[in-house]
Amino acid sequence: MDDVKDAASLDDRLEAAAHVGMTYAVWAQVQPDKVAIYDPDGTPHTFGKVNANANKLARLFRQRGIKAGDSLALICSNRAEFVEVLAATQRSGLRVTPVNWHLTADEIAYIIKDCEAKVVVGEARVATVGPAAAQCPDVVVKLAVGGAIDGFEDYNSALAAIDGSDIGDPVLGNQMMYTSGTTGRPKGVFRPTPVVTPQAMYAMRGYDHETSVQMCAGPAYHAAPLAFDVRAAMGAGVPLHFIDKWDSEHVLRTISEQKVTHLHLVPIMFQRLLALPDAVKAKYDVGHVKYIVHGAAPCPPEVKHAMIEWFGPILSEYYAGSEGGAGFTIDSHEWLKKPGSVGKRPQLLQVRILDENGKDLPNGQAGGIYHQLPPGGGFTYYKDEAKTNASRVDGFFTMGDVGFFDEDDYLFLTGRNAETIISGGVNIYPQEVDNELIKHDAVADSATVGVPHDEWGEQVKAVILLKPGYQPSDALAQEILDFGRKALPSFKVPRSLDFVTELPRSEAGKIQRNKVRAPYWEGRTRQI
Repeated sequence: MDDVKDAASLDDRLEAAAHVGMTYAVWAQVQPDKVAIYDPDGTPHTFGKVNANANKLARLFRQRGIKAGDSLALICSNRAEFVEVLAATQRSGLRVTPVNWHLTADEIAYIIKDCEAKVVVGEARVATVGPAAAQCPDVVVKLAVGGAIDGFEDYNSALAAIDGSDIGDPVLGNQMMYTSGTTGRPKGVFRPTPVVTPQAMYAMRGYDHETSVQMCAGPAYHAAPLAFDVRAAMGAGVPLHFIDKWDSEHVLRTISEQKVTHLHLVPIMFQRLLALPDAVKAKYDVGHVKYIVHGAAPCPPEVKHAMIEWFGPILSEYYAGSEGGAGFTIDSHEWLKKPGSVGKRPQLLQVRILDENGKDLPNGQAGGIYHQLPPGGGFTYYKDEAKTNASRVDGFFTMGDVGFFDEDDYLFLTGRNAETIISGGVNIYPQEVDNELIKHDAVADSATVGVPHDEWGEQVKAVILLKPGYQPSDALAQEILDFGRKALPSFKVPRSLDFVTELPRSEAGKIQRNKVRAPYWEGRTRQI
């Protein structure tokens, strides 16, 4: 920490601190009494308090034998403890995996085991945390946030007697997000070297620690809100307003009354804000908003035009995934010249458009989008060499998206590998759904697909082939959906079900999901 203390300017101190995971400690020194986090109920938490708890956690982990390189699973909603734990892992060398707390107990247990977590921090409101952790005998430390969980220590009690001063020997931590594939089992996106955000990035986005205010309206466990809301507020030293559950007028009121300047949204949030009555929208001033970043799902051009007309040309779109990517971004001024594009071909890393045989396609022709891996390989799917290799071609990787470059080298997305459904910005992997529906006595085969939905982008639909002796009916369809609901999180349960007399399969026996999906998208220019 000596180089951090000795650095001349604040920017220099922050830059030095970022490389040992102590950026938050610098902000706590600069503005200890400033509110850093507002919980959804309005409870304030200062930079000094959040930083002290991060130090206490780091010391607690060391006391319990947790070492740099070990893993921590964080199962927590949008609240201050999420940030405290994140800050603690950044400075103690731990690898943090935020877990979707809407998953089932078995799904959460799988991630805890797969990421090899030695520490689990879980929130009492999430009923599945206790049963999930009970399946994981290798966990050493279990801390319960916001109430009691059987077998867990109380978070605040565990920290009460521990020194909260800055630790003198910080080690930069890492993070590993989970994404899924056609097998239905999520996989960790592992990078051996932690990514450090340059301090200059915050200045480029218009942050000023004295006046800027961040809002997080999406779940912090998702990669985009984690990066663009939570980590951005931590790095830029600005207050973070957490939203617990989407309510359009409440979000708009918060933006207006709290003078929010920066936020990340997904297209369905745009649509819901735009759907508010004109009289409601007129009540709330949004002129102070400087930067709205969006991605995660395609945004209909008419929706984006309406947002720009309302908030001004302050929208910035990105195209990437948990695996990373070459770095496509496009601001409002550029997008208005190229509506529907996600940005111009990046300069730093190459991007190729390949046909089914792996041959490069010229501008104007759509094909698979392949991003160049950065030096050193970038990432691997944790403990899954086969999945890692399956996504790669000659030093490039794909996330399954399809698109083309126009004559000016702007990228347009036109489709996606049909294995992935994006509903409201959330990835849903159809094989997971099929694996449950096929267990119903009446189901001979299942092909879950995404079908068009004006608000959500896509909606989950089950396409079912029945066993001999069973006849299609509304009652049977409901029975099959109710059966799936017993094992699947609610957001993965199909919203509708169609019966068919056959399902197309390849010569190898694999369901051709793209053919199942195609009739529902007929006549649409975009297939996502």
